[in-house]
Parts: sequence; C-alpha cells; structure tokens
Amino acid sequence: YCYVGVGNDTEKRGEAAVNDDIREVGGEGLVLNMQEAGQIYQWFDSIEKEFGNVQVLVNNAGITQDGLLMSMDDNAWERVLDVNLTSVFRTSKRAIKGMMKARQGRIINITSVVAAMGNAGQTNYTASKAGIEGFTRSLAREIGSRQITVNCVAPGFIDTDMTKDLDEALIQSMLNAVPLARLGKPEDIAAAVNFLASEEAGYITGTVLDVNGGMYM
Repeated sequence: YCYVGVGNDTEKRGEAAVNDDIREVGGEGLVLNMQEAGQIYQWFDSIEKEFGNVQVLVNNAGITQDGLLMSMDDNAWERVLDVNLTSVFRTSKRAIKGMMKARQGRIINITSVVAAMGNAGQTNYTASKAGIEGFTRSLAREIGSRQITVNCVAPGFIDTDMTKDLDEALIQSMLNAVPLARLGKPEDIAAAVNFLASEEAGYITGTVLDVNGGMYM
C-alpha cells in the first residue's frame, strides 16, 4: 500500500497522474496533503482497519521553495518545514503506536545530500532535511528497545522529471562533483530503502545511508 504526500511533482502533474503511477506498479494508494494532520491520521485508521498495523513507514514527501534567505518570506520557510519535517513527526508518531505493540517495525526517512553539505538558496529545504536526520537519531534511541529501527536514506542528484528540466550546463556542473560521473537513478534510492526495510538490516538504526555517487563522503 502506498501513499503520496503533497510535493512538487504532485502539484506539477496532478493527483490523477500520480495515482496512475501507483497503479502501474500494482499498488494502491491516494494523494494526501501532508500539511493536514487530520488526513494523515484518517489514512492510518483506514490502513489499520483493512491491513493491520503499519510495519514499514517510508517518509518521502517533500517540496522545495528556493530563494536566498534575505528575500525568503515566512510562507516559503514555514511551508517547506511543515511539509518536509513536521509531516515526518506526524506520520512517525502515528505509526509507532502499532509498531510498539508488535515490537517490530521500520521507519525510513528520505533526506538529502544537502543536509550535510548545505546549498545556497535552500536554507529552508536544507534545514528541513537536517532536522529529519536529527529526528531520526533521537527516535531511534527512544524506540530501539522495541526492535523498531529508524534510518535515513540521503540521495544526491537523481535523474528525475525535476532534473530533466535543468539547464544542461548546470547538470554538467553537478556531474563534475560526482566521482561516479553520473546522476543516480530512482532505482538506486529504492534499493537502499528496500534494504533498510528488510530483515537483513535489523541491526542498523539511527544511521544515514548516503546514495550520492561519492558526491559527499
């Protein structure tokens, strides 16, 4: 079962197109506004009623609203923090209720290479992603005794619809900073998430798995 939170891609392509993507890979799902706590909690209630407790939670909803700090308004700051960081608080708090009872679970939070490196024009986005990493480590300590792991995957530059719209010179400058000399693929991120959700990763918690082609070491 899959859900997609509000994000740049959802807003650009529309809810119907994102739902079609989910169905194409054999999943079920819906689009949620991750700024609406009521929608999140209602979604968890419906999932638990039909399938039982959530065993794996992947927090991947995110938006950007870039701009230099000196010209960034409060809305650009608050909206990015609310969607990217506060939604992780909401979903994780709700998910661990069932995980604690079952004494097992996996929470995997998608951050970004910029959480460690920083990036000009993205103080809001970078703060949200760095906040997720700190949140992850703290929660991992809180619930580790219940055999619930909490980890991050931090992508670098990934070949997505968003990067396809970038100027070719900018893409080349990105590649110059990547030792593997290529953009990552969405499958690279999916493989890392799949590993952290597996039994083989049962003794890994509170860590950040970098998937960035060596861009940040």
